[in-house]
Amino acid sequence: MSNRVAIFWPGDYRAKPNELAEPLVRSKTEQMVRALKKLDKTPYVIDRFLTRPSEAIEHMGQVNDPAVGLFCHWVYGPHTVDGVVGKTSPLLLASNFDGGFPGLVGLLNTAACLELMERKSSRLWGNADDWTQDDAFMSRLEEWCRTGEIKYQTDELHDSVEVSAKAQAFAKAIAEEISLRRILILMLGDTSMGMTNGYFGPRVLARHGFAEHKVDQAWLPKRMEGIDLARVEKAFAFLQDKGVTFHWREKDAEDFTEDSTREQLRMYLAVVDLIKEFGADCLGWQYQLGLVPVTAPSDLCEGLFNSKCRPESDGEVFITATEADQGNVIPMEMMKRLQKKKGLHEAVMFHDIRWGGEEEGRFLWVLLNSGSCGAYAFNHNPDSLEGAHSFRQPAMYFPNAGGTFAGVSKPGKVTWARAYLRGDESWMDIGRGEVVDLPTERVQHYWQSTTPQWPIMMADLGCSRDALMAHFMSNHIAVSYGDIFEEMVALSRMLGFRVRVMSSTL
Repeated sequence: MSNRVAIFWPGDYRAKPNELAEPLVRSKTEQMVRALKKLDKTPYVIDRFLTRPSEAIEHMGQVNDPAVGLFCHWVYGPHTVDGVVGKTSPLLLASNFDGGFPGLVGLLNTAACLELMERKSSRLWGNADDWTQDDAFMSRLEEWCRTGEIKYQTDELHDSVEVSAKAQAFAKAIAEEISLRRILILMLGDTSMGMTNGYFGPRVLARHGFAEHKVDQAWLPKRMEGIDLARVEKAFAFLQDKGVTFHWREKDAEDFTEDSTREQLRMYLAVVDLIKEFGADCLGWQYQLGLVPVTAPSDLCEGLFNSKCRPESDGEVFITATEADQGNVIPMEMMKRLQKKKGLHEAVMFHDIRWGGEEEGRFLWVLLNSGSCGAYAFNHNPDSLEGAHSFRQPAMYFPNAGGTFAGVSKPGKVTWARAYLRGDESWMDIGRGEVVDLPTERVQHYWQSTTPQWPIMMADLGCSRDALMAHFMSNHIAVSYGDIFEEMVALSRMLGFRVRVMSSTL
């Protein structure tokens, strides 16, 4: 590998997150410069955030030296991918391991995006204050400097797993249903937040029993105007009667009022009508980037759709993936159908892999997404919204006030999954895990260190931290309460996915 190494800063599209992260990014840049110099490399810094695909192309397109991308906050995948795709030079994605500045989230998303584009890269992370004093970090960096890649153990990755005849039968019944009527995803907008590996497209969807119909989010404001006020008021009373706690007019959220919630419910009802109009089975909902200055955020709506207990419910959960992420809506809909077939409640939670820590000898992940988690996680009662809280979405991202759908997830055994693409091949990662009941002060430690307005799930995902960081192909994960592990393996195979099980115990 050549001596010169470029260091670049993937960025957020929005200016404020980059501004807040810059002191940390500069500190980590200094550490990376020192670390590379200790390894006899000559680093140089592209001293600016790459905040658009065009900027990635402009500033990285001519760089053929080995390169290190620094991930110290949330970033968009194309702000790396579009500047490095088509090259063969060594590429390293290096992140902090922190809840407040979630570089690991951006690293996981960007690594998955690069995988889709068949651009090789390596991953490196560390939670030390000074990376140069972290022996494991430095050892892995030395390996990259010497060989151009970092190889991680694969002993927790399994291509082969036994599936019982009973599980095969459950899966076959669902597969036959899908063969008779393929699953239609209503896509409100396109995948967002730079999730290149969150979009499969109609050609790939078709070979797995799915289809998509896209509706531009620009339809929503006009559709919302046509929603009858009586429907809104009935939905508003329903949420209060079923136990949602609204945090209106609290400190730093004075503009979050009852009318903010009414606007969100107007949006929810407009989407209810769209679902009926197009006969959709599940929903992918873009993260509203185009609608941010126009209307309230969609998070309350997404949480309600992922709950059986909701206004104008048809008696079932309606699977909804935020950011219109098909890599999550696919396994979520599959898991919902398996749960129902086994007599379990069909709720499936959408989460970010946000952060984590050791608790009594086991590593627990902080799973935390803006509001696409259903109320069942908070109360294990399909007919209630107790335990659900609606806080104002942070004003830094959402100028128009609107609430989240948040709560603390209850303990229990879970099955998790994620679909993704490697080149033209479709994969499904599957695992078993457990949501853990921590003391209140420990939950608050993790929650307040991340985004306390969002739903939280403290989960052991059944594999080590390093196995997930090294190999998982997304920052998103689908989680359901109950054991449908074998059934999900069997159904994924039947629908044409290549299955990879992540487990430290198999």
